[in-house]
Amino acid sequence: MDITDSTTTTLQNKSLRLWPGILFVILQWLIRFGLPAISPGSIGIGIFGGLIFGLLIIIWWAFFSRAPKFERWFAILLMVVAIVATSQINHKSISTAMMGMMFPFYAIPVMCLAFVSWSFFTRNLSLKTRRLTMVASILIASGFWACLRTNGMDGQSRQYFALRWSKTAEDRILKSSDDKLTTVSVDASEMSKEAEWPGFRGTERDGIVHNVRINTNWTQSPPVEMWRKSVGPACSSFAIHGVLLFTQEQRGDYEMVTCYNLNTGAPVWRHNDKTRFWDSHAGAGPRSTPTLYNGRVYTSGATGIVNVLDERDGKVIWTRNAAEDTKVKLPGWGYTGSPVVIDSVVVVAVAGKLIAYDIITGNQRWEGPDGGESYSSPQLMTIDGVRQVVFMNMQSITGFAPDSGKELWQIKVPGGAPIIQPAQINQSDILINIGDVTTPLREMRCITIKNGSDGWKTEERWKTDQLKPYFNDFIIHKDHVFGFEGPGLVCIDMEKGNRKWRGGRYGGQLLLLADQDILLVLSEKGELALVKAAPEQFKELARFPAIKGKTWNHPVMVGNILVVRNSEEMAAFRLPVNVPV
Repeated sequence: MDITDSTTTTLQNKSLRLWPGILFVILQWLIRFGLPAISPGSIGIGIFGGLIFGLLIIIWWAFFSRAPKFERWFAILLMVVAIVATSQINHKSISTAMMGMMFPFYAIPVMCLAFVSWSFFTRNLSLKTRRLTMVASILIASGFWACLRTNGMDGQSRQYFALRWSKTAEDRILKSSDDKLTTVSVDASEMSKEAEWPGFRGTERDGIVHNVRINTNWTQSPPVEMWRKSVGPACSSFAIHGVLLFTQEQRGDYEMVTCYNLNTGAPVWRHNDKTRFWDSHAGAGPRSTPTLYNGRVYTSGATGIVNVLDERDGKVIWTRNAAEDTKVKLPGWGYTGSPVVIDSVVVVAVAGKLIAYDIITGNQRWEGPDGGESYSSPQLMTIDGVRQVVFMNMQSITGFAPDSGKELWQIKVPGGAPIIQPAQINQSDILINIGDVTTPLREMRCITIKNGSDGWKTEERWKTDQLKPYFNDFIIHKDHVFGFEGPGLVCIDMEKGNRKWRGGRYGGQLLLLADQDILLVLSEKGELALVKAAPEQFKELARFPAIKGKTWNHPVMVGNILVVRNSEEMAAFRLPVNVPV
């Protein structure tokens, strides 16, 4: 290149119109990542904004940047080729996350930042150097994604990235040798009583704890750790009977029902089924929680295996495959419903369909209609004096007769796969959430259900968008509802659904210590918090680090013993007692 060519190149580079690209990429990152960090409910706007500004950056570079023609069109072509090529070699967790769209949702803003940065920092370099660094910048900005995996996402769709080849928590527990089974002394009289925490969200599946009062000054009297232990991945919670603690987990190719000593955390027995479920959002393992009834453990696995086991030793009483029995297609998040036992039947949710088995023989008793997808569990309620199984799916919320599966009443809903449980307010009123992040309508509805001479009637009392729970179950207490909208905790009244307050940034799950009007929060980050369950104002009383890692699992509490877990570890704490239990 002669002096004239060099001068021309320098003048051409200096004349690049860079300010639109710089402005666009700053706005892109503010909207794509900054806005959702400030307002978690705006994740959709953030994603859409990131793509729009990505398109604007392409338009700027192609038509308004004043870059040489070759640089303009070659760069765009190379970016497209690099992203397409990288998508073919990405880790499965990245290529399947967010319905297969996670890679472009994240890669486009990163590519735009790398490209605009390149155009700015190389603007005064030689043409050859600019083009070589342009190729390198584009290939690195796209190709580094092939070195990553995601260990799932949080409730606001933020990903937990890790190096592709790094060991997972499950890998580490599989190599651990310190996990031998132990014997436990079981008090026969204690085990003859009903289980203290018989399954998902407690006795009534409402997350409410009675007959305990704790000291809320955790600065002076913090929770005391009883034990801490690695656990296989799962979204499962716990069931407790006496000194036995039951959960579900995944270890390699085996889906497990496991029993531990509540006082020490030592493993007592394991039941294995050779099956494995995994998705890119929640990871590997079962999604449901064991149910205890009359000395037996009832479980439903993520691929549809229903087991009934002896509480004492895990011996199989009977087993069925509900997926094969119902012919329901496996949803992207697996089968998730926790079984409920009512008299002589155990009712299992297989996505949006219920099936009931005889608890003695395991024979099928009845099967409900398929209502599309659902993450929710069947809920036992007594409505207007009639016991029934209430179940939500994508098409409706329905009440079924437990013994026969007869449909008693039904309320159509406008789509969206329900995740959380319906809640009973009184003998005739229930509270439900409607819609999900894929539907334009998201709200809560209070429904009155009556059984008259001309059959069952339903009537909507009120609806509100002042609380829009999605991942996290809510709690009803003293004419108010407490639940999460995004990571924030919200209180609304039961009269019309008006919001009383919003506060905190927790996510996670709730328990209510009813005797003290206190919410016990297990946050999505594994922290414990105490919040006053009162409508006057949001007031956090205490906070304590419990476990590490993303935590979607429900906590359980028996007396003043609190047990928590996630997909990496579990721990038991003895909470300081205020008044003797």
